[in-house]
Amino acid sequence: MGIATGATIFGDDSNLIKIEDITANDLGEVDEVTITKDDTLLLRGRGDQTEIEKRIEHITDEIEQSTSDYEKEKLNERLAKLSKGVAVLKIGGGSEVEVGEKKDRVTDALCATRAAVEEGIVPGGGVALLRSLTALKNYKAANEDQQIGVNIVKKALTQPIATIVKNAGLEPSSIIDEVTGNSNTSYGYDALNGKFVDMFEAGIIDPTKVVRTALQDASGVASLLATTECVVTEIPKEEAVGGPAGGMGGMGGMGGMGGMGF
Repeated sequence: MGIATGATIFGDDSNLIKIEDITANDLGEVDEVTITKDDTLLLRGRGDQTEIEKRIEHITDEIEQSTSDYEKEKLNERLAKLSKGVAVLKIGGGSEVEVGEKKDRVTDALCATRAAVEEGIVPGGGVALLRSLTALKNYKAANEDQQIGVNIVKKALTQPIATIVKNAGLEPSSIIDEVTGNSNTSYGYDALNGKFVDMFEAGIIDPTKVVRTALQDASGVASLLATTECVVTEIPKEEAVGGPAGGMGGMGGMGGMGGMGF
């Protein structure tokens, strides 16, 4: 903060400069300050650009040398603040509910973008998982029990695209056959517009990290359940017969990756 604003640091770890010795010339300057109950934002600091660049180089070196993901994340946040990588998004709406929904969408988009920057992107719409079946095509399990597990994974990898296609009111098997039969690895089905497209060109993509962690987490949960003697769950509630009929609900969106159950 001191470097970004051009302020002089004082205290025990700052060349013994005491608070009673500071003058107006030691204070930093910014163009705009926004203070809320949760955050304080200092925008467009007027610090010395040479010192800022030196600090950026120092933080970059620390990121390269660090082996901690948490430390790298915090250092990247600090780097972004110094290199003008911070933006303020003002979200408005007609009601508190609408603002909350828009804010959730923006948060999801930011998280997806960060994940994409970190590990890249793959074709969306369940295509990446479907294409990963080729890695298991010639896999030889050590025994029959393991082969059952492999078959379960194969089936699970088809579920996201199958769920999306079902939500579009179509038969999944024909769509899956069409996708897997095409040599273009980014070839998939655009359920919103009802046509086959190159998923990259159509902008239908998923962050690699999201797809990878979804598969790993599903595998972890399945492994845990396989070694558990019992599972505690809620008893399904039976809906009353002849109850008042509700209005027709809105049709849910057809985005996102379908559940990947093992």
